[in-house]
Amino acid sequence: MEKENLQLVTDLRHELHTHPELSYEEVWTRQRLINFLKEHTNNLEIVDEGKKYFYAAYRGAGEGKKNIAFRADFDALPIPETIDLPWGSTIPGVAHKCGHDGHSSSLVGFALEVDQKGADQNIFFLFQHAEETAQGAIEAREILQKEKIDEIYGFHNMPGIPLKTVSVIDGTAHFASRGMSIEMIGFPSHASEPEKGINPSYAIAKIIDAIPEFTSSRTNEGLVLCTVIQIDVGSENYGIAAHRGALKMTIRAEKETELDQLQKNLENLAKQLSEQQGIQVSFKYNDIFPETVNTKECSDVVRKVCEDKGLPWQELPEPYRASEDFGEYLKQVQGSFFYVGSGEDHPGIHTLYYDFPDEIIETVVEVYKGIAGTK
Repeated sequence: MEKENLQLVTDLRHELHTHPELSYEEVWTRQRLINFLKEHTNNLEIVDEGKKYFYAAYRGAGEGKKNIAFRADFDALPIPETIDLPWGSTIPGVAHKCGHDGHSSSLVGFALEVDQKGADQNIFFLFQHAEETAQGAIEAREILQKEKIDEIYGFHNMPGIPLKTVSVIDGTAHFASRGMSIEMIGFPSHASEPEKGINPSYAIAKIIDAIPEFTSSRTNEGLVLCTVIQIDVGSENYGIAAHRGALKMTIRAEKETELDQLQKNLENLAKQLSEQQGIQVSFKYNDIFPETVNTKECSDVVRKVCEDKGLPWQELPEPYRASEDFGEYLKQVQGSFFYVGSGEDHPGIHTLYYDFPDEIIETVVEVYKGIAGTK
């Protein structure tokens, strides 16, 4: 990677870090990225349709060549900046604690290199909003059909992996997950006469008790998890028996078929208990992430690029339990989502002490260049 380009995008990364924005609030971030690309490139078409995401296109390879997309996310998290950084967040309670500032800056660095040196394929640089809520990819995936994308690639920085080491996996890379809320309404009574009311506490307790039965350490299809996030029953009025309640969980599985079955089991039990006890029950879902399933042929491309360029790489031994909305793209076209190590002792993502390591930007750009056929 050209040193001047590396310095430009490193400075950009720091600038993005100082102005973090939450999902669906990324107004400044989005415009800054657009302006930067317009200022520093000559051969890219910036496609801004007034939506939350945007993309840049290099069409110089012409017809008959592949259309390959590369995606970066740019939303931040509702986590305060607690470490002393020259480029620390200036927005109270919000910070780039997942490294999306680095993801976007790396994609910009790749765009600069393609703009200056060309590519063997037609390249689309997709800058996506709202990854943390699982909604951004759902809205941005329309680019795949519009631009007739053949393959798509993306990466995530990953603490726990040696610095600058690329990690690759075939098949499932991230679990599917969704937030599930079981909401129950019974009937109020005086606390001295609980028998005259309908209290959903007991039904909720039975559902919680059944979770180990519905999940297992490992099924034939992979790991299945149910994490209780919140139990909200009744009020602080000691004269009224509880009559409203909600059980909120994150359900998660390596395979979506297993996740669907877990959801069905929980729903059926809740309905059965509600019918028996005269409770109204309803269900709500949010943060719905698909499984992220890599195409082996595309992961093989990443492996070969690392071999050809002498970049350190390793096989990811198992999928990450955490979810990633990149899977929405992989439901429509083939591709691969890989990882670049932030260091074995680097603070974890979504923690107070995390900051994206600038050292890995060049590694990402070189892998992307290898996929695109850029010198």
